[in-house]
Amino acid sequence: MLRKIYHGSNHIIKSPQFGAGKPYNDYGLGFYCTEIPDLAKEWGVSDTNDGFANCYTIDCSELYILNLNDSKYCILHWLTILLENRTFDVSSSLAYQAKEYLTDHFGTDYKNADCVIGYRADDSYFSFAADFISGALSYSQLNQAMHLGKLGQQFVIKSKNAFRRLKFIGYEVAEADIWYPKKIARSQKARDDYFANNKDHFDKNGLYITQILREEMKPDDPRLR
Repeated sequence: MLRKIYHGSNHIIKSPQFGAGKPYNDYGLGFYCTEIPDLAKEWGVSDTNDGFANCYTIDCSELYILNLNDSKYCILHWLTILLENRTFDVSSSLAYQAKEYLTDHFGTDYKNADCVIGYRADDSYFSFAADFISGALSYSQLNQAMHLGKLGQQFVIKSKNAFRRLKFIGYEVAEADIWYPKKIARSQKARDDYFANNKDHFDKNGLYITQILREEMKPDDPRLR
């Protein structure tokens, strides 16, 4: 199956290199793309500089694609990968125990995947995740928050095999004066909706990380679906 994907950048990338990039991104080392060109344009610009939506095709035949949207996964699988790769404040006892428990019981074999599909943790999503492990946000609120602002899914190229199947087919210019305001507006909407729905609101019937830890819930628990 052939997919068309886009990578937002401040320069044109005709030959993405396996092993390049930052290891502390959401899903570790990889080439971070999206199937939505507008998102790539937003991700590629800064407040003063234009960017590019580099376009590729990838032959996904016989590739192992870990899709975290699959019904066998829940939001805690995504969060566990994020906890491994991004820096969280785990200074509180609860946050530390949450990280340890989720790592032990909700880990996935994402490092051996050819590609990963999942949420993109920009500053807004990252703050939602941090609130959850600190006990300030219920599981239901976390799930709702992840859909606010429509910040998009990432398609991450992880393996040498997947890199070999990438074919550069062109690019689109992303003008900073057009796409940077869109980028900021999307993120701001997520934050505004989050605070409007959840600020100072205790979800009295909600499932919090304390209950997940206390009852030692596992991925097959129906309350996590």
